[in-house]
Amino acid sequence: MRRSPISRVRCEARARIAKAMAHATRLMLLEALQERERCVSELVELVGSDQSTVSKHLAILKSAGLVADRRHGAQSVYRVCCSCLGGFFSCLEAVMQDNLKAQRAACC
Repeated sequence: MRRSPISRVRCEARARIAKAMAHATRLMLLEALQERERCVSELVELVGSDQSTVSKHLAILKSAGLVADRRHGAQSVYRVCCSCLGGFFSCLEAVMQDNLKAQRAACC
């Protein structure tokens, strides 16, 4: 069976999404939004950053298509756009566990 060529355009699109996720605060926001929709003030409280910082991180996630927002009165309410994030986080946890096991094996 012949493999299809690796698409640079597809890999660049993936990299753009991965780059949007490549910050601890953004991962915290995504994890919180997986549970349910949340307003910005609630997210500020959860991640322990100021409102302008959280808003900038949310804008990056929104630009990457990972979150969406809607107005609810005077507040913006955010939600995740894809249900597969749980699987992605599980994969990251598995890699972290494998890395930890490898580190422990190497030092003993």
